[in-house]
Amino acid sequence: MGLASYGCNVVLHSRDTRGTDSLAADLRATGVQVIQVAAELSDIAQVDAMLAQVLGHTPGIDIVYNNAAIMTPYRSDWQYIPVEDFERSFAVNVIALIHICHGLIPGMVARGRGHVCIIGSTAGRNTFVGGTCYTGTKHFVMGFAESLMLEVRDAGVGVSVITPGSVATELFPAGTNTTWMLEPDNVAAAVAFAVTTPQHMLVHRLEVRPLSPKRPRSGT
Repeated sequence: MGLASYGCNVVLHSRDTRGTDSLAADLRATGVQVIQVAAELSDIAQVDAMLAQVLGHTPGIDIVYNNAAIMTPYRSDWQYIPVEDFERSFAVNVIALIHICHGLIPGMVARGRGHVCIIGSTAGRNTFVGGTCYTGTKHFVMGFAESLMLEVRDAGVGVSVITPGSVATELFPAGTNTTWMLEPDNVAAAVAFAVTTPQHMLVHRLEVRPLSPKRPRSGT
């Protein structure tokens, strides 16, 4: 909703289009044009088919907001994380991101404008016990995003990476106290800030954190 308020038309992705039906209805009620697409991001064939569908319905994408990620359950010893968990995490958090950028950035470069906003994590510069899989993918995101920014900025394309601290999402196990964490809308506000700066200005890396684990959000 945040970017739509700036006049953007929107492409919504989820594993199943039913996952975006409610949001799509809210956006259409405000006059926003919405395209809904579905793909399982761990299946790269589905990712490529989704990109073909998007580009078949629109002359170009000006803003890419990549916030898809999965996290394996915390384990204190990396050897007990199944190799399949590593492979799926890298497929979603890394390989799908590469395919999306490959599919959409060339059009931005050709038009001389565009912005790629990637959701990273403070885990992209820190580490923690049990995080070999997740932090590995997020360290890739940080290096990829900065290199990509340097390579496409002269073409008028911006690249930003938002690095949130803890956000109250389904990434955390059931029963986790999330009352002190950031809310998804807080991250969306950071994205809107990054992509609506003056044309000559680029916010490349923006870290946002909860104020304190000891202070629940107001109203929670």
